[in-house]
Amino acid sequence: MSTLKKMLSHAMAYMYLIVFAATATAGFPDRPIEFIIPFGAGGGADIEGRLLAKEMSSILGVPLTPINKPGAGGAITYTYIVNSKPDGYTIGWNSTSVLTTTNLGNTDFDYDAMDHIGRVEYQPQPFVVKADSSWKSFQDFVNDCRSNPNTYKIANSGTGSATHTAAIAIMNAINCKVIHLPKGIKGRNASVLSGEADAMVAPLTGAIRLSKAGKLRILAVPTSKRNMVIPDVPTMGELGYNAELDLFRGLSVAPGTPQSIKDKLFDAMSKAAKSETFMGLAKKKGFTVDPMGPKAFTALLSNEDNKVKNIFKGADLYKSK
Repeated sequence: MSTLKKMLSHAMAYMYLIVFAATATAGFPDRPIEFIIPFGAGGGADIEGRLLAKEMSSILGVPLTPINKPGAGGAITYTYIVNSKPDGYTIGWNSTSVLTTTNLGNTDFDYDAMDHIGRVEYQPQPFVVKADSSWKSFQDFVNDCRSNPNTYKIANSGTGSATHTAAIAIMNAINCKVIHLPKGIKGRNASVLSGEADAMVAPLTGAIRLSKAGKLRILAVPTSKRNMVIPDVPTMGELGYNAELDLFRGLSVAPGTPQSIKDKLFDAMSKAAKSETFMGLAKKKGFTVDPMGPKAFTALLSNEDNKVKNIFKGADLYKSK
């Protein structure tokens, strides 16, 4: 009889959890949602994330509050997401950093420790020089670099960042040895303008304004096709070099978040990404809005994770868990 009572007790507890979960998801969302941004205020990730959060707020009917949690290449934010409640009220604005920081060993988990809602956009990470540089084409740089190994300084956002990863991939492809200069998001452009760095790799959103102002020159993009905002800039593939690493951005939540909640967030994310305001920013800044659902995004993450791992292993940056 005691065994039967235990079985009935377990069954009732299980049914209670099912009913509780169904009730919680049915009313989602009914209060403000934290929108966690892995980088500081004022940069491309922050500007894009805040606008997406604003558009999603209108769709979901509750505030999405942007909160910047920079540090350790995104690891602070991703650790916060992994440890948050799986209820959909904490969302992470992910990027390629979810692959770089985990492979650097800044976290004790891999990218798949979170549930990923989907991708919002992607953009190239162009190779950029000062406008008055003697390098008028990417091949000009290649020729000089091969003749003067370990001479030129290439700025990036930080050691192991997406821009550093792309810079390594580019240099590997053209067989050139350079000095990689981690300058931070705010110091990266300044280092090229001041002459401290000879070139940089940056997200297009981080270089386009100064390029349009005639202060920087974009020589090539390590992506599969040309970008609409800089249609005259060739891809690495067109130039005969195998280097491709886009920067993507999307949304992640805590592991174990109910599927119905993730579905609602994906729907709001997709509608917000295609809103007139967000599409306007994309056209101005040069990123490509292309919402991708969990299944396709998971496949993309797996492919890009392998790519990052191989780049890091070759550069002695990879740290296994």
